[in-house]
Amino acid sequence: MPPTCYLSRTEHFSAAHRLHSLYLSDEENRTVFGKCNNANGHGHNYVLETVVGGPIDPKTGMVASLDDLKHWINTAVMDVLDHRNLDADIAYFKNRPSTVENLAAFIWIRLSQTVPAGLLHKIIVSETPKNKVIFAGEGLTKAELDECVL
Repeated sequence: MPPTCYLSRTEHFSAAHRLHSLYLSDEENRTVFGKCNNANGHGHNYVLETVVGGPIDPKTGMVASLDDLKHWINTAVMDVLDHRNLDADIAYFKNRPSTVENLAAFIWIRLSQTVPAGLLHKIIVSETPKNKVIFAGEGLTKAELDECVL
């Protein structure tokens, strides 16, 4: 059996949002989200690290082609999120707060529809240099997966 290896690609995108939950009162939203609940929103320069893993192909010497990995990320994530307002432009956030946790789930769902089955290992979404989420698809429901069909 060939050795298993992990390949990572990092991309950057900019997006705006407002942290606000429809399930909380305005006062509760201000308490929970603080300045990030500003009615005019705010933006981030996000960093996405996508990690794929699998056996090294004996013919190519690769887990996956870097060109393929770039294409999967661009199609599933960059073309959809870069220079967008998450709350206004992305239907997934209509009824859920656009936290970095929910953003990571959205990105995972999108990538899982383009990356070949079993290859997507984890993603890391950095909202700021100090705040990041690591996600590997745990706990997603079929309804959530169906909500983001490409």
